[in-house]
Amino acid sequence: MHELGIVFYIIRDVKQAASENHVDRVSAVVMNIGEVSTVVPEYLTDCWRWAADKEPLLAGSKLKINMIPAVTYCENCGKEYDTVQYGRTCPYCSSGNTFLLRGNEVEIKEIEVPNN
Repeated sequence: MHELGIVFYIIRDVKQAASENHVDRVSAVVMNIGEVSTVVPEYLTDCWRWAADKEPLLAGSKLKINMIPAVTYCENCGKEYDTVQYGRTCPYCSSGNTFLLRGNEVEIKEIEVPNN
């Protein structure tokens, strides 16, 4: 389960951003997770709860996940299509000359702090 390692990196980055911005409490961290990123959102959330509650800055904070659909671009016909449904072969022209545009993201989108 690599989600625990990812959570440790998220916590590290959030702590650094909080320090730089003089924040002493975080209420939520919003993540963009790509559909084909290999990250299992439920595992990430479980690991978050376990690890975040050990950090005073993050205790009780939520992990919010935005799933980003995987989209592939075909260089031959110039069309975009659903990666999960069709894979690397373009459903419009049957070309394999394609590349992933989005859908493998694992990134912090925003850090929410309590309104005080």
